[in-house]
Amino acid sequence: MSDNDGKKTLGVSGPHSGNVKQSFSHGRTKNVVVETKRKRIVKPTQGAATGGGARKPVSPGSAAKRPAGISDAEHDRRLKAVRAAKERETEEAAKREADEKEREVTRQRRREEAEAKEREEVERAEQAIAKEAAEERKRAETEEAARQAAAVAAAPQPEAKPQADRGSPGKPVHAQAPRKQDREREQDERRGKGRDDNDGRRSGKLTLNQALTGGEGGRQKSMAAMKRKQERARQKAMGVAAPREKVIRDVQLPETIVVSELANRMAERVGDVVKALMNNGLMMTQNQSIDADTAELIIEEFGHNVVRVSDSDVEDVIDHVEDKPEDLKDRPPVITIMGHVDHGKTSLLDAIRKAKVAAGEAGGITQHIGAYQVTTDSGAVLSFLDTPGHAAFTSMRSRGAQVTDIVILVVAADDAVMPQTIEAINHAKAAKVPMIVAINKIDKPEANPNKVRTDLLQHEVIVEKMSGEVQDVEVSAVTGQGLDELLEAIALQAEILELKANPTRAAEGAVIEAQLDVGRGPVATVLVKNGTLRQGDIFVVGEQFGKVRALINDRGERVQEAGPSVPVEVLGLNGTPEAGDVLNVVDTEAQAREIAEYREKAAKDRRAAAGAATSLEQLMTQAKESESLSEMPIVVKADVQGSAEAIIQAMEKIGNEEVRVRVLHSGVGAITESDIGLAEASGAPVFGFNVRANAPARNSANQKGVEIRYYSVIYDLVDDVKAAASGLLSAEIRENFIGYAKIQEVFKVTGVGKVAGCLVTEGVARRSAGVRLLRDDVVIHEGTLKTLKRFKDEVPEVQSGQECGMAFENYDDIRAGDVIEIFEREEVTRTLE
Repeated sequence: MSDNDGKKTLGVSGPHSGNVKQSFSHGRTKNVVVETKRKRIVKPTQGAATGGGARKPVSPGSAAKRPAGISDAEHDRRLKAVRAAKERETEEAAKREADEKEREVTRQRRREEAEAKEREEVERAEQAIAKEAAEERKRAETEEAARQAAAVAAAPQPEAKPQADRGSPGKPVHAQAPRKQDREREQDERRGKGRDDNDGRRSGKLTLNQALTGGEGGRQKSMAAMKRKQERARQKAMGVAAPREKVIRDVQLPETIVVSELANRMAERVGDVVKALMNNGLMMTQNQSIDADTAELIIEEFGHNVVRVSDSDVEDVIDHVEDKPEDLKDRPPVITIMGHVDHGKTSLLDAIRKAKVAAGEAGGITQHIGAYQVTTDSGAVLSFLDTPGHAAFTSMRSRGAQVTDIVILVVAADDAVMPQTIEAINHAKAAKVPMIVAINKIDKPEANPNKVRTDLLQHEVIVEKMSGEVQDVEVSAVTGQGLDELLEAIALQAEILELKANPTRAAEGAVIEAQLDVGRGPVATVLVKNGTLRQGDIFVVGEQFGKVRALINDRGERVQEAGPSVPVEVLGLNGTPEAGDVLNVVDTEAQAREIAEYREKAAKDRRAAAGAATSLEQLMTQAKESESLSEMPIVVKADVQGSAEAIIQAMEKIGNEEVRVRVLHSGVGAITESDIGLAEASGAPVFGFNVRANAPARNSANQKGVEIRYYSVIYDLVDDVKAAASGLLSAEIRENFIGYAKIQEVFKVTGVGKVAGCLVTEGVARRSAGVRLLRDDVVIHEGTLKTLKRFKDEVPEVQSGQECGMAFENYDDIRAGDVIEIFEREEVTRTLE
């Protein structure tokens, strides 16, 4: 026995001259290899992998099936692994089959439970319907018995019989029985409901059904609802979908409506409405709007009824009622003073009011509409409106004529009829109001009142002294001459007009002027036309609304109410209204807000429609105008709304087909930082009319380089804007012909090209001037000179009658006999008229 790497080998010799070797590896006995002369047999020994059992001889055939190079142990291990894999696969298949059977059983059980639950619900619904029907029958029988008893009690009773005396006296037995039954039923119901008769609190157990259904006091489903539910369950069980009954609705249709909103009002699916629109040739989405006519076709297609409404229906809350004659009371007349600028309108009113308004106006020129109320020595109350006379205030004069009863046309005796006088006459005629001519400045030596009367004849104004119907009074605002006669004429005219109003109705008035006050907010000067405006009234005026916080008269005193023909300042608006807007008192703030929002939306739509091009031709026209038109943007802030309106109208008149002034923003109040930001973004100056910029706005303007200009007289502003707009005009190019030259001969010069030998026939030829080449009196080239030589020297100019050499810049097609025309261009600055 030898030891080699931990292995031991035992050699045995047999009778067949064969050798037997037994190997040991670390104490374990391996197979015994018996070698004979004929064959080699491997026999497992005891303690080997066979488990020490009976050893089976290995046949030669099994060794032949085993792959070559694999030992017996490896072969056995592989066989065991295959058998184990087959066993696992069999077990998994059996397990899957068992799980599938279990799931099928679970599904069957759940299906049976759901069917049982559904049957229970149907049975419960049927029982509830049957119970409700029984109660309804019982209730109907009780009511029928009560009606019969009442009818018997109302009928004349025959003589009482002894059998009828058992009940209450005077009542039949069959009339008592229902009442007894009612009492018993009420007691049973109370007992069943488990309520105490004293305090009505719940007694007894609270069941799960009562808790889920809200108890006795909760809302119960009606019998019709239960029947519908039962019918749906039956149809579902049968697999038949019952068609739903069509509900015809009255659909309110405004002027425009969104597709989704239309579907919502019809209670139809949005997809169906979009599909109907597509079938009619309109590719619309649910977020797009359609007009009323298209929506009406869709509504009728779905079978609903159309109810046309308008967005303006919100204004129906404003009362437009006719006043009864017995409610009408006399009211003071409203007198508007009109005339040309500097003819003494405000001075005349000052003389009547014994005040000094003109001294407070910039330049002595009225910039606003002033509303005043005057009580004369005779006790008569008069309301005066003082309108501006400058040409820019056309809209103010028109507005003053629309709210007035009498117009006083002031004409200076030393100046006669002027343009704004004629305009005032036209406004008075358009408003169809009577006119009184006041010939002012009669105290001046150069006064000529007869010339004024004669000039008025040209405009169809015939005064009484010229045998007409228009009253005329000669007055002097300085000396007070004729003021009493003027007031007498006003009183006479007011008496003829018989002015009346109803002071008990809701107030209605007109905005004479509006401004944004620093301490008080938006303030509107309102002339009440009808009714009485009181503190606390809720009103809507144009696109604004509010509640009257305070009323201030023309003397600065706070008043509680203002009757017809009384001008007052109204505080409490949410924004600054436009001058000329109508004020109406409404019942609630919600109504006022709704009306104001509708008016604001309508005004925005109108502005958008006016600024938008609606056709291809208009788009092309706007594109051409934008290419050739220069704009001067400006920002305007004024102290009152009327002045801002007048400035905007004056700005619109400035310009021509090449340049125009565009007002980016106009408003009332001080110049703010937002105005500076807008002006900086657009490169525009800011004009303040009787207003100033606050400190943050001034600092922002200095940082951003925005120009702010202040004005107190409107025509100074207009002149400055006109001068600035003139700078946008392109300069006019004028050509001045300075000479002619004739080409005598053409020479070719190396490095220069063709040079024309010329004779200056007229004027002078300059090197810096422009030239044209004429051939047979036809212009064939226009350009500049490359060289101008006299002999061999380059000269700046050549006088008439002298010869010279000329060469054109980038042009060589010159011939003998051609004529050169020399000219100069100059730019002429243009101005706006």
